[in-house]
Amino acid sequence: MSIGEVCATIFDMLSSNRSDTELQNELFDLLGFDCFELIQSLLENRQSLVEATYKSATDVIMAKHLSQEKSEATRPNYGCQVTVQSEEEKLYQRMKRREEKKIGKKGGQEQPDFIQSLNFDPQLLRAQRESALLAAIPPPPRLTRGSQPKVKYPFVFDAYSEAQQSSAYIGGNKMLLPEGFDRDNGKMYEEVNIPSSTDAPTGVGKKLINIAELDEIGQIAFKGMKSLNRIQSVVFDTAYKSNENLLVCAPTGAGKTNIAMLTVIHEIKQHIQQGVIKKDEFKIIYVAPMKALAAEMVRNFGRRLEPLGITVKELTGDMQLTKMEIMKTQMLVTTPEKWDVVTRKSTGDVALTQLVRLLIIDEVHLLHDDRGAVIETLVARTLRQVESSQSLIRILGLSATLPNYIDVARFLCVNPQTGMFFFDGRFRPVPLAMTFIGVKALNRMQQLQDYNTICYEKAVKQVKQGYQVMVFVHARNETVRTAMVMREQAKNKGDITLFTTKSSPRYGEALKQFSRSRNRQMRELFPDGFGIHHAGMLRQDRNLIERYFAEGFIKVLVCTATLAWGVNLPAHAVIIKGTNIYHAKKGAFVDLGILDVMQIFGRAGRPQYDTFGSGTIITEHDKLAHYLSLLTQQNPIESQFINSLTDNLNAEVSLGTVTNVEEGARWLSYTYLYVRMRHNPMVYGVPYKTLEEDPTLEEHRRDLIVIAARSLDKARMIRFVEGTGYMYSTDLGRTASHFYIKFDTVEIFNDMFKPMMTEDKVLEMVSKAQEFEQIKVRDEELEELDFHLSDTCVLPVAGGSENAYGKVNILLQTYIGRGTVNGFSLISDQAYVAQNSARIVRGLFEVALRKGWPLMAGRLLQLSKIIERRLWGFENPLRQFTYLPVEILQKIEGRKLSLDMLRETSATDIGHLVHHVRMGSRVKQCVDQIPALGLEASIQPITRTVLRVRLELTPEFQWSDRVHGTGAEPFWVWVEDPENNHIYHSEYFMMHKKHVVSGQAQQLIFTIPIFEPLPTQYYVRAISDHWLGAETVCAISFQHLILPERHPPHTELLDLQPLPVTALNDPRFEALMSFSHFNPIQTQIFHVLFHTDSNVLLGAPTGSGKTVAAELAIFRVFKQYPKAKAVYIAPLKALVRERMDDWKVKIEGKLGKKVVELTGDVTPDMRAVNQAALIVTTPEKWDGISRSWQTRNYVKDVAVLIIDEIHLLGNDRGPVLEVIVSRANFISSHTEKAVRVVGLSTALANARDLADWLSIKQMGLFNFRPSVRPVPLEVHISGYPGKHYCPRMATMNKPTFQAIRTHSPAKPVLVFVSSRRQTRLTALDLIAYLAAEDNPKQWLHMEELEVSTDSMALLHGATRGKNKLSGSTWRN
Repeated sequence: MSIGEVCATIFDMLSSNRSDTELQNELFDLLGFDCFELIQSLLENRQSLVEATYKSATDVIMAKHLSQEKSEATRPNYGCQVTVQSEEEKLYQRMKRREEKKIGKKGGQEQPDFIQSLNFDPQLLRAQRESALLAAIPPPPRLTRGSQPKVKYPFVFDAYSEAQQSSAYIGGNKMLLPEGFDRDNGKMYEEVNIPSSTDAPTGVGKKLINIAELDEIGQIAFKGMKSLNRIQSVVFDTAYKSNENLLVCAPTGAGKTNIAMLTVIHEIKQHIQQGVIKKDEFKIIYVAPMKALAAEMVRNFGRRLEPLGITVKELTGDMQLTKMEIMKTQMLVTTPEKWDVVTRKSTGDVALTQLVRLLIIDEVHLLHDDRGAVIETLVARTLRQVESSQSLIRILGLSATLPNYIDVARFLCVNPQTGMFFFDGRFRPVPLAMTFIGVKALNRMQQLQDYNTICYEKAVKQVKQGYQVMVFVHARNETVRTAMVMREQAKNKGDITLFTTKSSPRYGEALKQFSRSRNRQMRELFPDGFGIHHAGMLRQDRNLIERYFAEGFIKVLVCTATLAWGVNLPAHAVIIKGTNIYHAKKGAFVDLGILDVMQIFGRAGRPQYDTFGSGTIITEHDKLAHYLSLLTQQNPIESQFINSLTDNLNAEVSLGTVTNVEEGARWLSYTYLYVRMRHNPMVYGVPYKTLEEDPTLEEHRRDLIVIAARSLDKARMIRFVEGTGYMYSTDLGRTASHFYIKFDTVEIFNDMFKPMMTEDKVLEMVSKAQEFEQIKVRDEELEELDFHLSDTCVLPVAGGSENAYGKVNILLQTYIGRGTVNGFSLISDQAYVAQNSARIVRGLFEVALRKGWPLMAGRLLQLSKIIERRLWGFENPLRQFTYLPVEILQKIEGRKLSLDMLRETSATDIGHLVHHVRMGSRVKQCVDQIPALGLEASIQPITRTVLRVRLELTPEFQWSDRVHGTGAEPFWVWVEDPENNHIYHSEYFMMHKKHVVSGQAQQLIFTIPIFEPLPTQYYVRAISDHWLGAETVCAISFQHLILPERHPPHTELLDLQPLPVTALNDPRFEALMSFSHFNPIQTQIFHVLFHTDSNVLLGAPTGSGKTVAAELAIFRVFKQYPKAKAVYIAPLKALVRERMDDWKVKIEGKLGKKVVELTGDVTPDMRAVNQAALIVTTPEKWDGISRSWQTRNYVKDVAVLIIDEIHLLGNDRGPVLEVIVSRANFISSHTEKAVRVVGLSTALANARDLADWLSIKQMGLFNFRPSVRPVPLEVHISGYPGKHYCPRMATMNKPTFQAIRTHSPAKPVLVFVSSRRQTRLTALDLIAYLAAEDNPKQWLHMEELEVSTDSMALLHGATRGKNKLSGSTWRN
């Protein structure tokens, strides 16, 4: 407050007619206790202060007034009839008139004492008021080019914003309630009635779109409807005839689902070719906020799209789909969280997300909710995908009326001129009359009693008129309590007959249905015409209630808000009883949000039957004004994204879409958070100054990303290099992202997770997860929790029943032990705990597997199956077959018969053991159906530290489609070292039905490390992913393992003076060299190659000049044995071709020695081969020729055999090379002419073995280290997880792009991939990443016009400065 405002407030207080005592309290509140003496003196001198202030103000105003009177004549005539008076002036005027009348009656003319004592003069006061108003007039605004009037949007019909733009509206004024409202102020409560709203503007949507006017597909989808309603008709052109993004804000029940249908049909029409819908070209995603709503949408869309052959499926936590089912479905209805999880993983070959063409988000106004962050993530991910892939994904946002619709439109990339539609409350299909009731009682018990009384009064009033009523409460157990109280009141007041239904055959059937329900309260309430409904009830019970309420058998339905959000079930009247709602995150009660109120009121009024609906809200008296003001001027919805920034950033880093701080900041610019930060920075802690200096908030976004990245780095979920700003995903981060585990939970696990933990410790750790933070212990639950703790729980529970994590643990163990929970709140808590625990334990299993902890991995996999199967590990695995009688299972457990014993026992013997002969065969059949594998491992050492394991897995169970489905049974296979408690290799393995039926063994081949001294044994474990009791172990013994010998060290590169080429002592040879000195490797091997005939094996890295070594050996033959021949064998035709091109010029052109090519493509005549001095060939071709060496003289004339890439001996073509060398040795022993063998290879591990085979003594063996390169090489290795080839390759494309930018932004780059198809995919992905850059042509270093090629794909790549080469690319 400014000084002036404080003074004015104090003066108003002092001049009021309140007593000194009342003023004293108010002044203390205003000024604080420090000003005690000031307050005392103010009150003592109150009268004189007021008089003095009035006097001084009057003097000033009189002077102004006199000067104004002089200029009065110059005033214009218009506007002067408007008088402006304050409340105070009105009061004084009234008092003055009254006093004047009194005096008139008395006949006197004196002023009243009170007014006289204040020196009060109304004329003066009016003058004072006018001058104050004149002083307050703002100066006329300077119209600059930037200040424009508020934009008018063509499809926004918002009465409030129109009122604000009218000339009568003064900034900062409050909006009044609509005309016709009445206020009733009673002793118990105050009631404000607002009549139903005026009709919508008549010009809007005047021409309704007839369904008959639509094309054939549209008519099929809207079968049974005559025309669209007003709102749908207004949106029709944009939705049905364009690809514009849309935001449609309209009241509940205005037919938004049909708008979604219009966009769906438009999308389908774009994929029709020659009258056939191409179903595999597109996917439509409908994101609904609740599972109940998702199920309803699947029914609605499924029924209407079935004639077109379009499949609609639900994909939620309750309804999982296989990859095959997803591929066959065209429209998926899902929840935000589920779609987030799906898009976090890059699944399948043509990833599901890349086929999405339309994304419909229902209830977009949930952005203000805690779950709003998920919607922001989805939209940001979709928009970035649109940019990177340059493919169109249309977004449709559906929402209730929300105040800042322009912000939401901006966030969804909607063009406000064409795609933004806003319809206010006037467009409700049924007008709504609202009643606001403020209960005055302050005592909590009295308040509840009054709530019940008023609620009953209002409900009876409606029921008497023949209407049905919905009463909304805010807790599940409150539904029963309220229904019971209302029924009691009806009985006590004799009104119960109003609620009951007349008997009829249909009603009799309903009674029968209800009598079968397990819900006792539901059974009791129904005959009296009451019902209850909430999310904790069983699905079939909720369906019963919904069906019979719709048929009118239930007069009053007491329910929670889920019914308003999830199910389309209207009633004439809706009552909200109480506005205190428990907020789990805050652990306290908060006010019911206005969006929830509007959603619940949206259920009032049935479009087909009612002319108006009635909505009543019962709240505390001090909140009445709050709800009335919210109704007229709602608060803008804000973003909740910042609370879950760390989790979402981790998901993007794991997905590979954000790899550094720059990209992170860019990603944030696609969120609703960014839109709101720029509009309302203070809410998000951004000072206005920051916004002025940096309008795009670039720095602030970077700071947000850096803070989040640091937190993730600390939790080991990503690796964040702050110097470069790069972020790299870790196994822990990927697992958390895929299993939707929160960042806070990972931090808890980092502290508590150890390589050795017992089951009870694991459950304690899981119970402390952040996912369960909202679960609180309620007093009324303690008794039941203690009962389950002592009766049902098998493992010790840390924290007991009075702690939240103890409660989670008890509920989880009760769920596993199939204990019965009675409390409403406990039932829903238990379902939540079970669903989340299974997911978290699965995530922990993957973490343990990645960390290589075998004991923990086995224990967690077992525990996750225990939760999924609801069966303890010590119980017999046969309990997984639900159709086996319990008494039979108890007998098997009583006799302690294990699965292995039962496998070896015959069916008849089992029958006798369980005293039920006929059941023997059934039990035996179940035993044989539990998946079991036979394991056999053989090992082969590759080096002294690496072992190759060949594992054979044989199915040893019977397949049953009823039990195993029709696909495959998954297993986890790992090799563990029991002494060091470490996993050396693990993989996920599928045993397919066809292999089980045929009994065919499967093979797995992998390598594992071994250490010296050799361990006694390793274990191979194969554990079923789904089945308890399905585990096989096989030991790998190292007792008789013979390791290869220790290899001699690599040849050291000597520090020699580089040899000049003149060392060849032959000008002809010297002229062929394109350099003056040999490199260090060539210098070291020169003497052996050029001056001796000994066999040579040269192992050196690529690029170290081995071709020159081959030439030295050839030159020796030309010099010493002019009539002999040299043979050069290269493994590939392409290499032969390359050598020919080079040597044709050098050796044939300059030396005059004939060079001949011998490959499958080129076979010269015998004379040419006889005359040749050098034959260049492939192994297979030389093998074929040298077989008949007796008849072919030129084979006998060979003096040197040079084999390039001799390390390919270990490959499939190895035997051919072995034969060639053996045959050369055999020929030389017969002809008594020595054949020199020169082997060229990369650096080898066992060069000595190869040298022995080539009969090389110490002198001819050169095996240099891989690091000995003429040009130094930096190696960066990064591994990527992913079982399937295509998604794994796709995740590598972004890092490849980053690596090119980091290590070689301006020089040429070669990218090697493993298949022809992949060359194209990788090239196109790199182009997509380039397209998103500021300069997409940064890799093109030539004029675009110079690029000419016949192939379009190559041209596309060439214009971006990159190209692909594969075996299928034309040679020219």
